[in-house]
Amino acid sequence: MMAKSIFALNRPLNAAETSARRRSLVRLGLAWLAMMQVMMFALPGYLRVEAGPNDSLEVLDWAIFLMNWASLALTVPVVLYAAWPVWQGFGRAWSERRVTMDIPVATSIVAAFIPSAYATITGQGEVYFDSVTMFVAFLLTARYFETRARQSLEASQISTQIDSFCKPLVQQSDRVATVFILTQLGFAFVIAGFWWMTHPEHALSILVALLVMSCPCALALAAPMSLAAMHASLAAYPGMTDAQRQTLLMRTRQVTRQNLYGSLTWHVLTMPLAAVGWVTPWLAALLMFISSAAVVVNAWRLYAIPADPMHMTRNDGPQTEVLS
Repeated sequence: MMAKSIFALNRPLNAAETSARRRSLVRLGLAWLAMMQVMMFALPGYLRVEAGPNDSLEVLDWAIFLMNWASLALTVPVVLYAAWPVWQGFGRAWSERRVTMDIPVATSIVAAFIPSAYATITGQGEVYFDSVTMFVAFLLTARYFETRARQSLEASQISTQIDSFCKPLVQQSDRVATVFILTQLGFAFVIAGFWWMTHPEHALSILVALLVMSCPCALALAAPMSLAAMHASLAAYPGMTDAQRQTLLMRTRQVTRQNLYGSLTWHVLTMPLAAVGWVTPWLAALLMFISSAAVVVNAWRLYAIPADPMHMTRNDGPQTEVLS
């Protein structure tokens, strides 16, 4: 009977891994709960317009002031506890002089949180607590999917031939993500510098949006999700013929490249929109999550098998070799 999830192949976890998974779920739950509450607190700020009566504006401004402090109180544990793996990853990358996904993520959180905290304390300026909590929640969700996918790969008993097929896909994904991070970080700071010289009041918002969009979450998911779905199909249907297995591997390579370059294209197309100020920080976080969700859904298509795997013959002509 076919399992109901591409994460069904889970090797037994040791005590440390079990504890790590529980902490991940706690951080994920905290981030989502805080995000929903902070977004509700941010509503008065979005409703404020100068056209209203003065007494109404005074009441609304007082409500915004209180909601900003409440948002700050909820965002602090998200930044310090829920996002703790980000700070650990940033520290490792810094000590090893490597460029990883944690660098743009940590930069994004700092660039959005510190000015927001300062604006709350002084009572002047824009706050981006909703963007911070949304970004962390979506990021942790994508990383949880990635971790589960990698554990699924570790649980599967794959041959040396299939393993040699997987490694180039993972390496290609890592190379593309590294180049994207470096390019996007440079682009973000150049554009923010231009806005700072021309319209400084919009520079921070645009910088935060660009930094949030520089998180290559979908790129990091591209290979692990596709390979996890492939291995789940191989394990769920051990009766596959060689021809069916070759077809599945060919489709896996195709879907992995679709995920990789599709998410890259998505980022490239939305970057100019953020550069001109059309993408707010919270919308950038949502766009990042949408691209990650699209990768998961597309990879899920590999979790399938022909209707009658035990009775198919190999009389359909020569098969394409995909493991070279």
